[in-house]
Formats: sequence, structure tokens, C-alpha cells
Amino acid sequence: MEGPVMGGLAANLPALVWLLDYGSVLVFALTGALVASRLQLDPVGFIFMAVMTAVGGGTLRDLVLGRDAVFWVDRPSLVLLAAAAAMLVFWGAHLLDSRARWIRWLDALALAAAVPAGVGVALEAGVSPVVVVIMGVFTGTFGGLMRDVVGNELPMVLKQGELYVTAAFGGAVAAVALIALGLDRTLAVAACGAVTLVLRLGSMAFGWQLPVYRPRPPRN
Repeated sequence: MEGPVMGGLAANLPALVWLLDYGSVLVFALTGALVASRLQLDPVGFIFMAVMTAVGGGTLRDLVLGRDAVFWVDRPSLVLLAAAAAMLVFWGAHLLDSRARWIRWLDALALAAAVPAGVGVALEAGVSPVVVVIMGVFTGTFGGLMRDVVGNELPMVLKQGELYVTAAFGGAVAAVALIALGLDRTLAVAACGAVTLVLRLGSMAFGWQLPVYRPRPPRN
């Protein structure tokens, strides 16, 4: 039987997911708006790019899980938050020395919030560990992928020599493994975000990467 502390932590999982949703929406929206600034779009274009980036991964997650309402439909304030972030960038992007660098670092923070949000929602839905991992990866990567494709930029998820999807996968797997070892789900979700962030920042700052495919000449 769970003690009062562990039981309280378990009860905090919905609150943690709620905060992670807002955090990932805000930071992903900033990256979408920064891409819009590089494309020199109008204010409506800024809002479109910001909202699409902010809610894309969570929308896919909720549709696949068959939730009663997609998270931003249930909480329209998330869309307003993304739109406000877009306008902030519209009026302030010119103050940044390198928008490309800001996009990369903000995207890393957003990834570290979105992956555990996806893991937490999947855990609350009671799906299998495999689906939990997939939902974490989908939530963390799909919005940024849409942003880069629409913005006609090389998607970060496909950049050679960087951990991106691997960071999301590693964080989600860490959460599932820790839960299997008996750790409370709330702590496991928090650890998911930490692992995702460490892997992504380590790849960006120190060049951490997995071996890549090297073509070989065909055998005679």
C-alpha cells in the first residue's frame, strides 16, 4: 500500500502534466514565431506558425489516444498563450543577435517539457509501456517537425550527428523503466524531462551522437 507521501506524489501527476503542457506550448510557440520572423511573415502568419508548432505534437497524441477532447480544445487558453508568444516575438525578434541559435536552444527546452507531458498523458490513459514511449516521442517531436517543414527548413529531427528523436526516446524509456522499478509515476515523469534535456543539450554542446549509417561499395 502506498504511504501518504507516495500517494500524494501520484495525485500530483495531472498537475505536473498540466504545467508541462503550458510550458511546452509557450516555448514551442516562441520557436515557431522565430521561424516566422526568418520568413518575414505578417502577424497572422506569426500566430499560425506559433500555434501550429505549440499544439501539433499534443494534438497528434490526443487523437491517437482517443481522448474525449484534444488538450487545447479543452483549454483554449493554451492557444491564446501561443498567440501572445507570437506577438511578443513579432515586436521583439529584431533584438536577438542570432534567431537561429535561439530557436535551437528554446526548442531543446520545449522538447524536455513536451516529452514528459506526452508520457504523463499516456500513463493516465492506462496504455501499454510501448505506447507510452511512442506518445512521448510524438508529443515532443511532431510540432517542431511541422514548423520546420512549413518553414522550408531542414527538420531538426533529421539533422545528422545530433540527438533529437533519440533524446525524446531516451527520456520516455527512462520514465517507463523507472516506473517498472517501482518509482512513483510523478517522479518518473519529472526524470523523463531531465533525461531528455541532458541528452539534447549534451548533443548540442558536446557533440554527443549515435553512429550513423556509412554506405559501403557493393560486394562483387
